[in-house]
Amino acid sequence: MSTTLDVERPTRSPRLRPRLNLAALPTVAAVVILAIMLVYGELAYGKIFQLNTLSNLFISNSYLIILAVGLTFVILAGGIDLSVGAVVAFASVSGVMLVNAGVPSVLAMVAMVAIGAVFGLMSGVLVQYFNVQPFIATLAMMFLARGLASILSTAPERLADDSGFRTLSDEVKLIDGPKLNDLVITPNVVIALLVAAAGFVLLHRTRFGRTVYAIGGSEQSATLMGLPVARTKVWIYVVSGTCAGLAAVVYTSKLGIAQNITGTGWELDAIAATVIGGTLLTGGAGYVLGSVVGALVLGLMNVLITRDGSIPAEATTIITGVVLLAFVILQRAVTHARRRT
Repeated sequence: MSTTLDVERPTRSPRLRPRLNLAALPTVAAVVILAIMLVYGELAYGKIFQLNTLSNLFISNSYLIILAVGLTFVILAGGIDLSVGAVVAFASVSGVMLVNAGVPSVLAMVAMVAIGAVFGLMSGVLVQYFNVQPFIATLAMMFLARGLASILSTAPERLADDSGFRTLSDEVKLIDGPKLNDLVITPNVVIALLVAAAGFVLLHRTRFGRTVYAIGGSEQSATLMGLPVARTKVWIYVVSGTCAGLAAVVYTSKLGIAQNITGTGWELDAIAATVIGGTLLTGGAGYVLGSVVGALVLGLMNVLITRDGSIPAEATTIITGVVLLAFVILQRAVTHARRRT
């Protein structure tokens, strides 16, 4: 009787092989571009790596950071929201008129956020329960919000300089640097950072966030898995609308003026920031912190163009379009590479 010895060849465990996270590549690219822009600005114009410059970058773009966080949820699920800029206008005009009518500032702020949430809810219901395409549903909400803002007032509505509403833009000095090179922060910046942190936790640490990613990857598969697809799709638009209302609070407190034309084109800026930050337009991949970086890239781009002086202001949109196109092409390459792996 003979025995046969089967000798197995040792194989390398797949878990030991380094694997590149392709989904994070656009976000990494956004961080690299932001770093390059900072270094270039310092070498070309100077005074970029200063506390006051970095402080102003966050102060000036707090509203855009909030909008980009809200759009991240929608785009991750494969949707779009074109109404956020118009919602900012309607909420802003409504809030200032309420304050001027004697309503306490806190209640006016709550009303502004609630207005955003209601518009988000209407968009979500149209998309989910009436099967309206997100582009059309949010476009309708955009026209509705802009029209309502124009009905309320076509003239600028101003807050009093001593209004409690404007305390959100009060600067608090954290570091007293030499020659006005101070690190300052405002409550608006704190709000923007808290929104980003809450968005990060919601997307990456909760079942709701995992469902958003699953819907963006394949809505049909998410449904077959028993995930609450319908409820989640409504809520992502509520999140986006709420962020729009909150952005209206932040922007209005800083500027002190509300107009029916406020926020024109902001939805495109927010979408651009989200895409530059690495969120795939097809959904299923992206990061909240990447959207924050994308907003800072757009803000820093404006700073560098202003510092240069020779570049016309109109060129900002052209440069933004070129950068956005580059990231869309990068996303297409990443998507193709993921399908091949």
